[in-house]
Amino acid sequence: MSCTIFLGLIFASSHAQQANAVQIEQWKNELKNIELEFAKYAKDSGIAKAFEMYVADSGLINRNNILIKGKAAIRVFYNGNTTIKALNWTPDFADVSGIGDLGYTYGHYTATIANAEGDKEITGLFHTVWKRQKDGKWRFVWD
Repeated sequence: MSCTIFLGLIFASSHAQQANAVQIEQWKNELKNIELEFAKYAKDSGIAKAFEMYVADSGLINRNNILIKGKAAIRVFYNGNTTIKALNWTPDFADVSGIGDLGYTYGHYTATIANAEGDKEITGLFHTVWKRQKDGKWRFVWD
């Protein structure tokens, strides 16, 4: 009898871990999709609107070693920035916490920057930290 109970507990435990792994994969896909939506929105509606739409109220961005804190300051930064003419990016990887409240993405970006010599294209790597909000939506807290 106790062997049956023990085997039942092992089966139930392994089944719960499998379900958890499936949920984590779903969350990772969710996060990649939100990053793709963010990039598409930036391309279609403008960088300033996209960053305002996808940032958490307390989000931070690091630009040229300067921290810009909060949704309002990020809005002001991007509305006043005339050097970034285009920004495109694609996530290569996403991961989430075991309970699905925090995650991060990283990938490659291409930006077109206006300068005195004309437009210049730069490429690089990005990383974004995301936090699930009370309403269930992902918003970035660090970019």
